[in-house]
Amino acid sequence: MRNLEAKFPLADHARAHASARAIGYTERAILGQRDTFFRVARGKLKLREIRGETGGTLIYYARDERGGLQLSNYAIAPVADPAAIRAMLAAALGILAEVRKERILLTRGNLRLHLDRVAELGDFGEIEAVIADGDDPESSRAAVDELLAALGVAREDLIGLSYFEMLSAR
Repeated sequence: MRNLEAKFPLADHARAHASARAIGYTERAILGQRDTFFRVARGKLKLREIRGETGGTLIYYARDERGGLQLSNYAIAPVADPAAIRAMLAAALGILAEVRKERILLTRGNLRLHLDRVAELGDFGEIEAVIADGDDPESSRAAVDELLAALGVAREDLIGLSYFEMLSAR
């Protein structure tokens, strides 16, 4: 699977939420997430746990930057017992970082807008355009650009680091 991503600092969640809704985005969920990143030779491996859910998700991804946007190849696997998997991967690979965030998820078509409040970092927005197999990632660029413009985000505001990399750099 692939997606096209853009991440940026966010000064006003409420304004961003209203701007996205004004151009057709629908709020889908408010999620409390804990992402645990593990040491791997290539790419990134994280275990995502969502408050109130019994299972979790193991996510592996690798990114390429394309003009301020990130193209990611990723794989997702559901995890029935996240506590056991977390302990096993921590013992085998080691933990790089843990990121806790509150996320508001809005969607329109193949685009997902995350309005994130990240513990120890602050407020951010993240856009993900899910790219179907065989589709050109460039086909979603116009929709990503439209959303960035509606949110008042300039290309130079985009961040090429993951939340755990930003935490590590502090």
